[in-house]
Amino acid sequence: MEPGIRHDVPEADSFTRVYWDAAAAGRLLIRRCGACARAHHYPREFCPHCWSEDVVWERASGLATLYTWSVVHRNDLPPFGERTPYVAAVVDLAEGPRMSTELVGEGEPVMGMELAVAFRDGVPVFRATGTARPAL
Repeated sequence: MEPGIRHDVPEADSFTRVYWDAAAAGRLLIRRCGACARAHHYPREFCPHCWSEDVVWERASGLATLYTWSVVHRNDLPPFGERTPYVAAVVDLAEGPRMSTELVGEGEPVMGMELAVAFRDGVPVFRATGTARPAL
């Protein structure tokens, strides 16, 4: 592997630059469709629900619930090896979309736990807020 290459920071392009600039400033953005009103994430130039191109950036609340997770004990890609073990997670954003992320902070993950966004090096991660909703 080439020294200095990181695999945890995506390369922004002209479309996603808005998202990554907002994340670097501590704001989580999602996309919302003007045709069907549904929110989606990851950022796309069209709505994955109705295929409309009438989509806009919207600031998300930063609140989510833990859907599922896995504790990663080995990852050879930099800088993940220095972070092991870490918790790879999928969260349900309060606005509706599901998002892949990392769970940070102390405590054991519990399905349905309430989370809030935090940012590490301009990348959104989530931490527990201290409460949990019962899993269905």
